[in-house]
Amino acid sequence: MSHTHYVNTLMDEIVSFRSSIAAGNVSPDVTPEEIREHLNNQFDLSQPRMLDAVIRDVADMMRRWSLHTTNPNYFGLFNPNVTEAAVAADALTALYNPQLATWSHAPCANEIEKFTLDFFLRQFGFDPQTSAAHFTSGGAEANHTAVIAALTRHFPSYGNAGIRSLTGQPVLYVSEQAHHSFYKIAHSTGIGRDGVRIVPVDRALRMDIRSLEHLIAADLQNGYIPFMVAGTVGTTPAGVIDPLEDIARSCKKYSLWFHADGAWGGAVVLSNAPQPLAPGIQLADSITCDAHKWLSVSMSAGMFFCRHQHAVGEAFRITASYMPEQVQNTTDLYATSLQWSRRFIGLKVFMTLAERGAGGLAAMVDDEIALGNALREALMLSGWKIVNTTPLPVVCFTHDRFQGNPLPAENLLKKLYADGSLWISGVTIPHYGFVLRACIINYMTTQHDVTRLVTTLDRFLNETTAMD
Repeated sequence: MSHTHYVNTLMDEIVSFRSSIAAGNVSPDVTPEEIREHLNNQFDLSQPRMLDAVIRDVADMMRRWSLHTTNPNYFGLFNPNVTEAAVAADALTALYNPQLATWSHAPCANEIEKFTLDFFLRQFGFDPQTSAAHFTSGGAEANHTAVIAALTRHFPSYGNAGIRSLTGQPVLYVSEQAHHSFYKIAHSTGIGRDGVRIVPVDRALRMDIRSLEHLIAADLQNGYIPFMVAGTVGTTPAGVIDPLEDIARSCKKYSLWFHADGAWGGAVVLSNAPQPLAPGIQLADSITCDAHKWLSVSMSAGMFFCRHQHAVGEAFRITASYMPEQVQNTTDLYATSLQWSRRFIGLKVFMTLAERGAGGLAAMVDDEIALGNALREALMLSGWKIVNTTPLPVVCFTHDRFQGNPLPAENLLKKLYADGSLWISGVTIPHYGFVLRACIINYMTTQHDVTRLVTTLDRFLNETTAMD
């Protein structure tokens, strides 16, 4: 058999799947036992199989037994469709398999990543000459990197002697709508989960600045050591943007590190909106942004940006005799980030940007924002109540028929999932309780899909409330 036969099989699957994804269901009807039985029956791992047969079988399983986040009728979490450029880039990355830990092992790959990150640094208002940036496994790692850099800069003894060398308990501040990764980060960095202060939100679900400053002042009076505030650019539950300019002022007042967690919403800096949709993000000390969310590349492709090169270099400094000598005027990523062995994460971001251009990415962002607005209008016209305020395409909504009871909304979701034709999520929102949530995250989603979503919701609402 030709060595290229498996490539043809793979290419057939890529072309076929991408052309048919919109016509299929979003969610599968399958049990764990069904998948396990198939694996046990079809794969005797003690015996080899032809690769093209393995590809066909795995592709069939993926088609039948996946929740298809790339379907334009998926209105769920921040899992988008993927550009053709990203698919090609992941294949090239696997083929060449460059090791990005040191520049000398992957000159081309390292420079492509730097070139790409410099573009985003400028979009965020940072100077590439004085800033640091690298790709990460995702937003959690990027946020983790920010906390380590902030601790290192705020507490010079932390890097060598650890938390025990400090004169008090360090604390960081996030809103009650912030990503929960900060608890895990606090645990792993040694400040402990009790070192995370939860700031209440206002009626618009944004971090309340008066509450923030009250907490900081109280902690200082009680001997704690504030060192960082993390504002969110597009919260996971409701897509809300915290008051970044106010947070920046508070951080300056108390000499704290200001981190902007824009894992999803940070890409809004590409928008062509007449006014910035995330004003103040350029004031941050560090920023998280995931290309595998709003920029439609395959997972994983997180990005970390920091205006303080020295802090990042000091936080991750390391030398090892078995690593190649550093090339002059380059950066070795194993000594400037949490990771050591490094996959060529940035190629799919570079190739997507190269293929579509900055204007093409801006159009993707703006089109999805426009569809989010269209969804809000259609829901309100149909009698639904919008409960979140954001320029981003996350829509949280409820209905008067639910009367504060979560059961009808939960039953509606169950009917929706059983139907399988589209997918939204549910979320608990302060002041409102359990509500429904739809996010426009797919560049292939159209007005027709939005109309279909509202029509389907209306149908299931009538069926659910009639039963209740």
